[in-house]
Amino acid sequence: MAEVLQSLSQLGEVAKPDQPVAPVHVKKVDAQGRAYATGKRKNAIARVWIKPGSGKVTVNGRDQEVYFARPVLRLVLQQPLQLVDRMTQYDVIVSVKGGGLSGQAGAVRHGISKALTFYEPELRSPLKKEGFLTRDSRVVERKKFGKAKARRSFQFSKR
Repeated sequence: MAEVLQSLSQLGEVAKPDQPVAPVHVKKVDAQGRAYATGKRKNAIARVWIKPGSGKVTVNGRDQEVYFARPVLRLVLQQPLQLVDRMTQYDVIVSVKGGGLSGQAGAVRHGISKALTFYEPELRSPLKKEGFLTRDSRVVERKKFGKAKARRSFQFSKR
């Protein structure tokens, strides 16, 4: 039963409930020694596996230079690896679908960041600080009836 307190000085003596403990992030690796994560952006979904290697990035069975021809998109992919200085330590295998190339590059970046935290949990704080672990939730707004697009009205003509 609950104890009845006679004064405020007794309040400090009452047993306090256990404080919630911060989650401890542990290494999550499969039987082949790979870390897996899913990255998303817009309508693109990237499945990412990282394993120790020479720094080769393969996207849908092709080299990253072939799949992402624009240098800006390749730069987006390399951001998390450059931030934690792991460019030549991991091989990255990616399967990405949906959306356009820009959304796919963002999804791959998100997936690489998450996979890095699963492989090396101590990398979580620098990646989180740069915002690479946050899923960019912005998506295209749907078209409404009575409108030309999502918000644009049809052209008005007085006559």
